[in-house]
Amino acid sequence: MRFRVAVPAVCLFLASLAFAAEDYKIDPGHSSANFSVRHMMVSTVTGRFAGGVSGTIHYDDKDVSKSSVKATIKVASINTDNENRDKDLRGANFFDADKYPEITFESQRVEKRGDGYVAVGNFTMKGVTKQVELPFTIGGRINDGKGHGRLGIQSNTTLNRQDYGVSWNRTVEGGGVVVGNEVKIDLNIEGTLLQPAAAAPGGGTQ
Repeated sequence: MRFRVAVPAVCLFLASLAFAAEDYKIDPGHSSANFSVRHMMVSTVTGRFAGGVSGTIHYDDKDVSKSSVKATIKVASINTDNENRDKDLRGANFFDADKYPEITFESQRVEKRGDGYVAVGNFTMKGVTKQVELPFTIGGRINDGKGHGRLGIQSNTTLNRQDYGVSWNRTVEGGGVVVGNEVKIDLNIEGTLLQPAAAAPGGGTQ
């Protein structure tokens, strides 16, 4: 009798472990990498890589430090609401999109710090890879009513574009420069839950 009671209990325990970690596909239509940078030392220009963000998120709600993320941004998706400026940004003076079409981030570890988390990993832009820290918060997890689980993540950080060879600049009257070096990054990521592979006859997977 004890064995009969124990078996369901063990199954429930294993099931809870199985659902502790989930894999999500970043939804490009509901994710964006936004940025802002000083212009002429007097104003701020904003832009975004809208619709150009993709990748996967492994999220463990039982222990977020076991989570990971791998993301890619398509440089050609840059949009600052100025066609001439966007063309220049895609060119050799800045991102050189033809030669370096993607910006990537792949986490190496996730750390709990205070009330939030930090993803530490390799960030690559214009062929240069450096380890960066991306502080982030979990926006929440829901079922969207159509049978899809969704996860939201927000992150903010600042990068120096000179560190990645995005170095064009020009001085202006009074000693300032056309483009600031510090670029503020604001990431809004939404992931859709990837369903596990269906079991094949005989207990295997397809």
